[in-house]
Amino acid sequence: MEAIIGSGFIVVIVIVAIMLFLHFVPIGLWISALASNVHVGIFTLVGMRMRRVPPQKIVLPLIKANKAGLNVNVNQLEAHYLAGGNVDKVVDALIAAHRAQIPLPFERSAAIDLAGRDVLEAVQMSVNPKVIETPVVSAVARNGIELKIKARVTVRANIDRLVGGAGEPTIIARVGEGIVTSVGSSEAHTDVLANPDDISKTVLGKGLDAGTAFEILSIDIADVDVGRNIGAELQTDQAEADKRIAQAKAEERRAMAVAKEQEMKAYTQEMEARVVEAQAEVPHALATALRDGKLGVMDYYNLNNINADTQMREAISRTGDSTVPQGQVPIK
Repeated sequence: MEAIIGSGFIVVIVIVAIMLFLHFVPIGLWISALASNVHVGIFTLVGMRMRRVPPQKIVLPLIKANKAGLNVNVNQLEAHYLAGGNVDKVVDALIAAHRAQIPLPFERSAAIDLAGRDVLEAVQMSVNPKVIETPVVSAVARNGIELKIKARVTVRANIDRLVGGAGEPTIIARVGEGIVTSVGSSEAHTDVLANPDDISKTVLGKGLDAGTAFEILSIDIADVDVGRNIGAELQTDQAEADKRIAQAKAEERRAMAVAKEQEMKAYTQEMEARVVEAQAEVPHALATALRDGKLGVMDYYNLNNINADTQMREAISRTGDSTVPQGQVPIK
């Protein structure tokens, strides 16, 4: 019984040892590399395990690169993997560039990948240019008419400027700015509608791809729609504002006129009150003159006659009657 237990224990140890050996020594990958004429030492594979690098992520791309005729070694791929790069995508990009006869060394491809860009897509875009469609750009001509323009920009990736170059949003923003400038310099919106290719020529002449990761091949105006009459709306708003200002000034003048009228009425009433006050002083003055002997009785009577004649004439002038009442002599 003890012999059976001892034999089983030994078998378990042997199985565990074989599993550990196969884990640290990927025999299958080593045989695949030998069959593909790729020289990878067994100790190199063990070293990858020790450095926590999956051997299959290095050996399989290496085999693919070797079959494509690329000069890539294990150390380059392993270093790129340890730096956080995508080894398989870098090798695919190198193969695509090699087939398209695009000069792309491994160092530049690895730098593009580590910069966060899709290096394989960049190589594919170098071979097959990409069309970027801009959003609707609103621009106003000099006559005040708004135009809504949509453009298609054909770009090709510039591999030499992929590291540090601006992306698609910059291209879209620059093209939109160029469209607004070109339309804004047109005398009338009809000129743009008649020759939309003038916008493309103007925008292309500005060198919008400077400092970007792309090369602009063409700018095509896809759609042009007539929008609002911005100039008329601005003039209408200005006229409305001027009208409100004029109304406010007129209301201010009216209020000042009303205040002046009230002031003059008060002044008139004040003058009338002074006249009444002065008239009230006349009898006192006459009485004082009679007492002091400065005015005689006959003078007083003559004054009363003059007042009576004056009142009669005023009555005749108001009624339009030119006849003289009986008992009175006309005054000449």
